[in-house]
Amino acid sequence: METLTCICLGIGLSAACGFRVFVPLLFMSMASLSGHLALSPTFAWIGTYPALITFSVATGLEIAGYYVPWVDHLLDTLATPAAIVAGTVVTAAMVSNMSPMLKWTLAVIAGGGAAGLVQGTTVVARAASTATTGGLANPLFATIELGGAVTTSIMALLAPIVLVALLIVSLTLVGRKLLHRNLKPSPSSA
Repeated sequence: METLTCICLGIGLSAACGFRVFVPLLFMSMASLSGHLALSPTFAWIGTYPALITFSVATGLEIAGYYVPWVDHLLDTLATPAAIVAGTVVTAAMVSNMSPMLKWTLAVIAGGGAAGLVQGTTVVARAASTATTGGLANPLFATIELGGAVTTSIMALLAPIVLVALLIVSLTLVGRKLLHRNLKPSPSSA
């Protein structure tokens, strides 16, 4: 059960990386330093004071950048690969009782995949916001995304299995809705 909890914790924090790359890493660092989170020995550096300071500064800059017009689009371009890498690292940091091949395969597919899916969704939402409002609503989306990163990080630390179950249900519902919409005949073809 402990391995499942660690995997779910890693996936949950990885999903949070899709909202904001550095927020989950900051939460991991704080939780590790306070003794509430055990990291894989290879990633113990995340739970150090230099890492905490680095993640704090990076989080502040990332949050501020999303409130600056046009910088938010540049950040989205950089954040997509960064979120996938961060999601992979976060999951790998949480899993320690596994063979390295299985650990990294899981980290890349589940951790990187979760971060990539969430990040992709935020990129599409921000592009739609820019197209419909000329970017005026982007600060609202930045606030929602920040709230998503913080909430998902906290939920991952407090109830990782519940969070992953919610993520699976959400993805299933969204996937079914998209599939249903794509299979529906268009009015012009009737």
